[in-house]
Amino acid sequence: MKSIQLVALSVIILAILIGIYFYPYLPDKFASHWNASGEVNGYMTKFWGLFLMPIISLGLFLFFMLILRIDPLRKNIEKFKNYFEGFLLVLIIFLFYLYILTIFWNLGLRFVFTALLMPAFATLSYCIGVLISHSKQNWFVGIRTPWTLSNAKVWEETHKLGGRLFKISSFVILLGIIFLNYAIFFILIPLFLSAMIVVVYSYIIYTHIKP
Repeated sequence: MKSIQLVALSVIILAILIGIYFYPYLPDKFASHWNASGEVNGYMTKFWGLFLMPIISLGLFLFFMLILRIDPLRKNIEKFKNYFEGFLLVLIIFLFYLYILTIFWNLGLRFVFTALLMPAFATLSYCIGVLISHSKQNWFVGIRTPWTLSNAKVWEETHKLGGRLFKISSFVILLGIIFLNYAIFFILIPLFLSAMIVVVYSYIIYTHIKP
C-alpha cells in the first residue's frame, strides 16, 4: 500500500477513534443536517452520527482501491494514478472535516456552519478539476459520456474544458461566503452548469472529429 493510501486510511481510523472517544460526551439526539441558513433541520442517533461518516469514508476508500483492479482500462488509470490517489486523500480529508464540524457542534460549540463549508466545497471542486484534467479514458473516473468513451480525442478535449470549469466553479463557490443565505446556490449552480456544458461539448466535439 502506497503512502497516500496509508495516509487516507489513517485519517479514517483517526475518525473512528475520535468517535469512540467522544461517544460518552455527546447527546443521544445527534444534529446531523443543516439547512441553507445554517440551522439544524435533521437529527440521527448518536451511534450513526458518530460512525456513519467513517463508514462512508471507508466504503469510498475500498471502492477506489477496487477501481484500480476491476476497470477494463485500468492501465490508463495507472497513467494518472498519483492524481487519482491524491483526490482520494482530498475526499477523505473533506469528509473528515465535515465530521469534525458536526462533533464540535454537538459538543455545544456554535458557529456559522455554512461559512465553514464553503471553503471545503471550493477546495473539493478545484481538486475535481485537477483530477479530470489529467484523467485518461476509463470507466469510472471523469466525464463519462457515450462520446468521450468512444473516442480518446473527445475524452481529452472534454476533460481539458471540464478541468477548467470545475476550477472556475471553486472560485464561484467561495463567493457564497459573502452571500450565506444563498450559499447553496453558489455550490449547486456552477457545478450543475459545468456538468451540463461538458456533456454537450463532448457531443459537439465528437460530431466534428468523428471519422
